[in-house]
Amino acid sequence: MKWISPWRLKKLGILGMNARNREFIGRYNTRSRYPLVDDKLKTKLLTEEFGLATPALRFVVSEQHAISHIEKQLHELDGFAVKPAKGSGGKGILVITGRNGGKFVKASGAEIDIEEIRRHMSNTLAGLYSLGGKPDVVIVEDLIEFDDIFEGYSYEGVPDIRVVVFKGYPVMAMLRLATHASDGKANLHQGAVGVGLDIATGRCLKAVQFGLGVSLHPDTKKPLNEIKVPDWRSMLVLASRCYEMTGLGYIGTDIVLDKSRGPQLLELNARPGLAIQVANGLGLLPRLRHIESLKAGLHKTPEARVDYVIKAFAEAIPEDPAAGPAQKIA
Repeated sequence: MKWISPWRLKKLGILGMNARNREFIGRYNTRSRYPLVDDKLKTKLLTEEFGLATPALRFVVSEQHAISHIEKQLHELDGFAVKPAKGSGGKGILVITGRNGGKFVKASGAEIDIEEIRRHMSNTLAGLYSLGGKPDVVIVEDLIEFDDIFEGYSYEGVPDIRVVVFKGYPVMAMLRLATHASDGKANLHQGAVGVGLDIATGRCLKAVQFGLGVSLHPDTKKPLNEIKVPDWRSMLVLASRCYEMTGLGYIGTDIVLDKSRGPQLLELNARPGLAIQVANGLGLLPRLRHIESLKAGLHKTPEARVDYVIKAFAEAIPEDPAAGPAQKIA
């Protein structure tokens, strides 16, 4: 493992956990607003109320006895996602991509029957996947059909894009690509590839797996420096609008790109992790301080805030994503 000195971290503008908790989460996130993002069902309903694009909610299971009726409710759905409302880190998410006779086909290609889905829902209600093991509810929503642009960039999982939004300004973004090591999950701690994205263009700046720079996807061997997320400005505007929707000043927004419906908001996080800095090869602190220095109300709409960061935070694109960003554009 390669160690880096505190002096070097400070020079890079790396935001540490204590500073994140004290100066940004504690200062800009009102605790009474946390349930809006900690409970995915509340987030889903709020997102639909505000007219933000999100996978449609099909139905909710909140009682054990209701599980006996789900076969009828699933009858018209070929593909769908089952989620715990209070889960974290992708735990408890069951993705069904199709059917084979009476069986349901998972993203991995494995087939399960209706009894296994009932058992999964029963465990979810009992709190097996929720924070603190508290009783939960089951959300069933539409399946994401990820855009062909990501073909070969993800292994048995949907690529998602994390955008950190501060005071309504998108300040840093990364694409998370599932791998065999991560068991199809877009979780960097489990071995997913994190691809730092230029906030101005959506192009690859740097890519890491287990904290180390990589040039190719470890399973598909596709070169990561060719990644450029389409419809990038729309994605940033969607992330920026979550500020008005939640009233939270410092949030992580998780977005996926659907083949036919475009950018879709999956979920929000009031305590987004700091690995996004490793994926970008850049520290968050200079950008956060920059936004803090702006006059209040300077940019009144999400679109104006996005246009501002596109100009303010553009980075030079490196040839090798394992090396990281080159010198910043003036």
